[in-house]
Amino acid sequence: MDSADPEHLARFWAALLDVEVEERTGSGPLGPRYVVLYPQEGAQVALSIQWVPEPKRSKNRLHLDVVAVHGLEEVTRLVEELGGSRRPDADFAEHGWNWRVMADPEGNEFCLIPAREPKT
Repeated sequence: MDSADPEHLARFWAALLDVEVEERTGSGPLGPRYVVLYPQEGAQVALSIQWVPEPKRSKNRLHLDVVAVHGLEEVTRLVEELGGSRRPDADFAEHGWNWRVMADPEGNEFCLIPAREPKT
């Protein structure tokens, strides 16, 4: 994920995902050039945040979905407390799925997808 301040953005994502920073390498103007978050146990994907000089200019071509969120309103408040925001007209429901569009402190959109009720 590109960032103007990888260390700041890594703190946001580490707190939201409840993971730790695994590695900091290189040198950017505000700190490390790369910050890698340690994946959760059993995760297949790690999140690496890298410094870039240009700001985000338009809608993401790729965004993260944070799936199986328990307590959507509480997690929404956590995102806002960490410096993120809820996007306007952010709640959607389609094909049996619900999601809420959020943005991290640098404006990168991502979705919170509530945990689905078990089928009976």
